[in-house]
Amino acid sequence: MPARACPCDTGKAYAACCGRWHAGDAAPDALALMRSRYSAYVLGDEDYLLASWHPDTRPAPGTLELNDGTRWLQLKILGHGEETPERAWVEFSAAFKQGGASAQRLHEHSLFLKQNGRWFYHSGRFS
Repeated sequence: MPARACPCDTGKAYAACCGRWHAGDAAPDALALMRSRYSAYVLGDEDYLLASWHPDTRPAPGTLELNDGTRWLQLKILGHGEETPERAWVEFSAAFKQGGASAQRLHEHSLFLKQNGRWFYHSGRFS
């Protein structure tokens, strides 16, 4: 049986890609964390999303509405970089469908902060 492909579109198997971050290993950089968070949205993994969210901006448990009928279709990384060793950004677009509607795109420029050796999603600006 072939390994399940990772939802983040790297072409790697889930276990060798985002699966290890979901299992508890620290993502090595903001880009890996961004990809793993997209995969967590696809898989409905609220625990991982909250754990990888910076404590200053983290929403309350149960408020993410992961079962609202959204189906994530594709992730495209448009750019990324580190401003400092503890501050990085990722720009991405993600295609999704809700209900019977046609596909839509979400475009975000996300801020990531590193604390105690771990990267966290802090905030995003939508375009």
